[in-house]
Amino acid sequence: MKSELFASENMAQPAVAPGMSQQNAKAIRYVVNGEMHARQGSMIAFRGDLQFERKGQGIGGMLKRAVTGEGLALMAVRGQGEAWFAHEAANCFIVELEHGDALTINGRNVLCFDPTLSYEIKTVKGVGSAGGGLFNSVFTGTGKLAVICEGTPIVIPVTAGQPVCVDTDAVVGWSAHLETSLNRSQSFGSMVRGGSGEAVQLMLKGEGFVIVRPSELVPAKASG
Repeated sequence: MKSELFASENMAQPAVAPGMSQQNAKAIRYVVNGEMHARQGSMIAFRGDLQFERKGQGIGGMLKRAVTGEGLALMAVRGQGEAWFAHEAANCFIVELEHGDALTINGRNVLCFDPTLSYEIKTVKGVGSAGGGLFNSVFTGTGKLAVICEGTPIVIPVTAGQPVCVDTDAVVGWSAHLETSLNRSQSFGSMVRGGSGEAVQLMLKGEGFVIVRPSELVPAKASG
């Protein structure tokens, strides 16, 4: 049988090492040797002896998620084998965290991660309900995290003396040590006339980066 479908870049090759790797722009491959974590429902294929179980977040995490809609609906993948993960053909990126790193990520943009990473749903300081939510997921530790994004993301450096403002519906994540607050960029007169559609943004100050997606639309399906 002949087809471009069977091109080498589309074929799953034999595993060479345990852990996370990029299958292609839209999918992540994970060679499981023990345990890893992924968003519920994101597994698209697997082979080997693997079990998929719902992973709890603890009472505090469950309450925060119920109140805000933020958080991660996770599953633990255990055993020996290979699994592939994707979500609605979104672009996939692997972020490798080293000791001392801390990354704040919107729960809807998390695909899977190493069990050596820790995450906690934390308050986004300086942002109230007008900012579209109070909580995000902060990852720390050493290991790999797969992030998904609708479209091609833009990574904007944040430098001292030059804060960056981002739309709260477009933001994917940022360096967790950045200072956050709300920025109001619309005058009262503009609001009276119907508004510009750009009234409030998340402002980030300090040294680091922020990741945004090329859309302000909220995804049609909730995380998980």
